[in-house]
Amino acid sequence: MKISNYFNFFLFSSGIFLLVLTFGCVNPPEYPIVPNIQFVSMTKDTMPRGFASDSTLITLSFTDGDGDIGRKDTVSDIFIIDGRDSNVTRGRIPFVPELGASNGIKGEISVVIDNSCCIFPNPLYDGCSETFPGYPYDPVTFSIYIMDRKGNQSNTVVLPPIYMRCFE
Repeated sequence: MKISNYFNFFLFSSGIFLLVLTFGCVNPPEYPIVPNIQFVSMTKDTMPRGFASDSTLITLSFTDGDGDIGRKDTVSDIFIIDGRDSNVTRGRIPFVPELGASNGIKGEISVVIDNSCCIFPNPLYDGCSETFPGYPYDPVTFSIYIMDRKGNQSNTVVLPPIYMRCFE
């Protein structure tokens, strides 16, 4: 091999090394310290009303600038609001340890939403065992938000409607 070939090989190898070094040290993204959630997916949008056990899996993406998502104690940190009656179901996100100097994190959270009884316009009808004429489905719109360990509340995400079949 000639000296010029060694020199060209050295320049080529150095260029690759600098390229890897430059892109290998890219700063991680910076997220706000207030958690942010976004709707990703839902496994199904129609379920039988409450007497038949069923559920749908909701996936949300999240970011949090200081990485303090989830708790070790029993305090609730995810809140699901039923848009029909404002009933709030509380849950817990698994603890995520803070990971050093750059604590911004992103990921996904999966939430199981169980079916429920229908709520009819006439409150005299039982939405779990009776049918109401002309009311085959009860559309339910849920809203979800989370809180981090410092008490910062995320934005609220409104899910697409879930339809409870009231005629079964």
